[in-house]
Amino acid sequence: MLAGACLVLVGAALLSVLVGPADLSPGTVLEVLASKLLGFHSHVSALDAGIVWQIRAPRVVLGAIVGATLAMAGASYQGVFQNPLADPYLLGVAAGAGLGATIAVAEVSDPTTWAVDPVPLAAFLGALVAVALTYVLGRSGQRQRTTTSLILAGVAVGSFFTAIQTYTQQRNTPTLMQVYSWILGGLSTADWQEVGLVIPYVAVCGAVLLASRRLLDVMAVGDEEADSLGVRANRVRLLVVVASTLATAAVVAVSGLVGFVGIIVPHTVRLVVGPSYRRILPLSILVGAAFLILADLVARTVLSPAEVPLGVVTAFVGAPFFLVVLRQSRRQP
Repeated sequence: MLAGACLVLVGAALLSVLVGPADLSPGTVLEVLASKLLGFHSHVSALDAGIVWQIRAPRVVLGAIVGATLAMAGASYQGVFQNPLADPYLLGVAAGAGLGATIAVAEVSDPTTWAVDPVPLAAFLGALVAVALTYVLGRSGQRQRTTTSLILAGVAVGSFFTAIQTYTQQRNTPTLMQVYSWILGGLSTADWQEVGLVIPYVAVCGAVLLASRRLLDVMAVGDEEADSLGVRANRVRLLVVVASTLATAAVVAVSGLVGFVGIIVPHTVRLVVGPSYRRILPLSILVGAAFLILADLVARTVLSPAEVPLGVVTAFVGAPFFLVVLRQSRRQP
């Protein structure tokens, strides 16, 4: 299954690089890729090589990273909260990132004076602040945090941050289009610099989550039973939540709010391979990457030369899927 998922990912990436508004032949695209990746000599013009390597390739790579991260984080959240409807935005990441991006767009008059783009930076910091606040407020009446209290705290923090974001937007109406464009998600500005920015966060957090996949299987029996088996459920939950949140905040900062990937992909993988997170997590990474690459391909070709926001495409697929998952979960005892 891993080999099959890898083939699907490679096929999706190759198809996405081959297709674009510029009329480039498959031979030209493959020649550029061979020259950049394998060091072969290329006779392709500098313009065509730039289209392939500086525009299409980083977009595909960033789409794969974002999709893999959201799917991995979604699977991890579903494991620690034991709920197939949990997603990476459950604890306020989306609301915090949206507020941070809105403030940056509204208040920074000249982003070119910054060493880095202030919008992704503000979105990243906003997401971290929102989840940290959620975790603090999620403390139960005892010394521990329960799953229910964390989820309720996430709802409260998300609503509060969304209210502040709406207020900020209403006070700065000229920036509404730019804010909404970021909120709906997209990879139109992808470049190698953004790829380099997110890779360290995703690599470290991904290693932590993959190393924790057996612990997620143990936690499926419940916190008390897991504690009796020597697994500190609260510590595992904190570790997984922190790693998932950090990785999600990093990719959301450069892609905007791309929804439903963290629900669609892990649940589909679970239906195929069963409930063990030893299999779900690595397969979700590969399938999530392929899914978002294909979703981005649809987003930039269905109304070419215009683009559909990436979040609209994933919502179009994910909303019906979410209803199916919700219906199935209600049928379960």
